[in-house]
Amino acid sequence: MRSVLPPLRALQAFESFGRLGSVRGAAQELGVTSGAISQQIKLLEDHLQLPLIMKDGRRATLVPAAKSYHVLVSAGFQKLQQAQGLLAKQASELDVNVSGLPTLLLKWLQPRLKSFEAQHGETSIRLEATHGEPDPEFLNHMFRLTYGSVSQSFPHARPLFYDVCFPVCSPEFLKANPEALDPAALPHLPWVDIDWGAEYTSIPKLDTWLEAQGLGRQQRKPASTHSLSSSALEAAASGQGVVLAQLSFASVDLELGRLIRISQASLTMPEPYFICWGSKMLKNEKSRNFLNWILAETANGSISNSKQ
Repeated sequence: MRSVLPPLRALQAFESFGRLGSVRGAAQELGVTSGAISQQIKLLEDHLQLPLIMKDGRRATLVPAAKSYHVLVSAGFQKLQQAQGLLAKQASELDVNVSGLPTLLLKWLQPRLKSFEAQHGETSIRLEATHGEPDPEFLNHMFRLTYGSVSQSFPHARPLFYDVCFPVCSPEFLKANPEALDPAALPHLPWVDIDWGAEYTSIPKLDTWLEAQGLGRQQRKPASTHSLSSSALEAAASGQGVVLAQLSFASVDLELGRLIRISQASLTMPEPYFICWGSKMLKNEKSRNFLNWILAETANGSISNSKQ
């Protein structure tokens, strides 16, 4: 294998294909033809002298050896995007920049921002939703909302709250499956899974909740599996099945009646959510206001008792 770096366009096509899972999707994202994507991936294979793609029926997928390579290539492109974003933030006139786990921003922070503006006046806030953790030096320009021990890699971190989990489903699903109110029936019903990836193996799943209640594990495969909790909640709201929901993420949908809590038994997440920041971040008055506000929002440390 050659040690010289492959062409950037070839790497970009490979990264997009591996992330989206299709040549067509990569072509649409990069604004080129499907043929151009295939040509760039073939160029990368020739450069590496390794096959990267195999046919799985009618679908093309990464060969096992290419998956670990793709993880590293994706991390490299994410660093480039972060660097570009950092320059954009520095040049912008926004008052507060917040990076965070996508569902945490969408389902927990976003509904609360009106409260911040009511207390501190109109504020320009940029929300960047990403699973990728930024380099610690980037936190001189933005806050990071994240989960668990990863917060220890940043200069400053404060716990926000411990979330709780419980099973939910849509009103339509419950009407069609009234036995869902009996926990003993849940192992036999359609369900939706959430998988945050290998770094978050301690995150409770529906099987975790069932075992805590002394019940058996799921007896069927999940109807769908989602890397984003928000996507899994939407699948449940559409009637796909039961999902183990975090209260911080599901509270709005529960209030609107899009989801129904089908058991009062809950599990506490093993680690809290955190807000992290860099040493220079608090030189900005509005950033200080934001930090004080969010800590006040979660002062009791438990989402089950915090403001909804």
